[in-house]
Amino acid sequence: MGFWQLWNMSFGFLGIQFGWGLQMANTSAIFEHLGADAHQIPILWLAAPLTGLVIQPIIGNLSDNTWGPLGRRRPYFLAGAILSSFALVLMPNSSSLWMAAGLLWLLDTSANISMEPFRAFVGDLLPSDQRTKGFAMQSLFIGLGSVTAAALPWILTHLFGVVTDAAEHKVPLTVKLSFYIGAAVFLSTVLWTVMTTEERPPKDMEAFQRQQERRLGILATFREITIALKQMPLTMRQLAWVQAFSWLGMYCMFLYFPPAVAHNVLGATEEASALYTEGIEWAGLCIAAYNAVCFGVSFLLPRVSAILNRRMTHALCLTCGGIGLISLMWIHDRYTLLLAMVGVGIAWASMLSLPYAMLVGALPPKRSGIYMGIFNFFIVLPEIFASLVLGWVMVHWLGESRLLAVVLGGSSMLVAAVATQGVREAKPDVSRPAEKSLAADQREPVMVDSQATSDTLAQETPAETGSSLKSEP
Repeated sequence: MGFWQLWNMSFGFLGIQFGWGLQMANTSAIFEHLGADAHQIPILWLAAPLTGLVIQPIIGNLSDNTWGPLGRRRPYFLAGAILSSFALVLMPNSSSLWMAAGLLWLLDTSANISMEPFRAFVGDLLPSDQRTKGFAMQSLFIGLGSVTAAALPWILTHLFGVVTDAAEHKVPLTVKLSFYIGAAVFLSTVLWTVMTTEERPPKDMEAFQRQQERRLGILATFREITIALKQMPLTMRQLAWVQAFSWLGMYCMFLYFPPAVAHNVLGATEEASALYTEGIEWAGLCIAAYNAVCFGVSFLLPRVSAILNRRMTHALCLTCGGIGLISLMWIHDRYTLLLAMVGVGIAWASMLSLPYAMLVGALPPKRSGIYMGIFNFFIVLPEIFASLVLGWVMVHWLGESRLLAVVLGGSSMLVAAVATQGVREAKPDVSRPAEKSLAADQREPVMVDSQATSDTLAQETPAETGSSLKSEP
């Protein structure tokens, strides 16, 4: 694909990440505005990883086995965007803590419905030598969306002169306006991708319909998930540890970085104070800064990976992120925080692209969607563990220090950097007979490891397998 084709197919990620960016930068502050204590925040965030655990593999399997007027993945992009926009409008207007937690559940579920098929979209449409570029383009839009979303409350205050009064149990006006703008951006950008990017229909529609009968439905979906877990490619098992520790580190930042800036750096003592609001806005600017770095680094990752290889590049990026978060222990000035965000942005760009680029070549092409959903397990399971345990850790070990929780996340990211060294990417099996080559479509040979190939062939019915083979190597 050319540059503008890559642009169009990834443009919806701008809106998805705009919604995520607003959620990450403001949700903990909304909870605190509504009366939550520091140790309650992790359990209130439980909705986010739990919905990812349930929704992504289900949506992955459904999108693998869907074909309609909008194609295979695009119906899910659009449905998730509509629901997410609805939740974004309602969330800053929550009248109680538990209403906000419930809307976070809806927002996260809806965003996952849109996001998971976008990952599989790259494997569907791009040849293997363009997939790093495809995921890097997604990272570019993720960075751009996050920069704008995180900085939006600060921009509305300082550039557009929006005035908001700090009041107890009241979400600031700048945050409300930001969420309204986010709803519009989410829906419009996803609509752009839906309207400008076409998907190729299955060549043998009768075989595809037989596949639908076998794989769709609740029981069939859970059966497919179980089979996929048993046949998980070795590369995916190795990446699981990397994902678990790196995303645990970022989760600690998502939970506590904005309140830590307000309380530990600026010295705010009450959530109803103007200083607290200023701290949350500055934290949003810091989040925008690391996403701006992510935006720039996204252009460099394919080149650096070509020189060092993906594994070494990812390990170096994670190390930068871990050092950036740990350095917050010695930072007491708001402007110096921006320097620490450089390391976090480097790690973030890599986390959003390189693990997927390493993974996609090892996946059976007919199950790439469900495997992308299962891959999300290794992000959300550690986050669920943190949501259940971190509140206790905050009370008994960290003395309710939001800053120490963020530093703990930096240490987890360094562990992930070490784990990356154990990953071995799948290579094309040139010794395999030509008639056993799998194809994602009728034009493109796909690299899968021998374990994934043999397991997939063993599970397919003769009719399905015949439709997925091609004669040329």
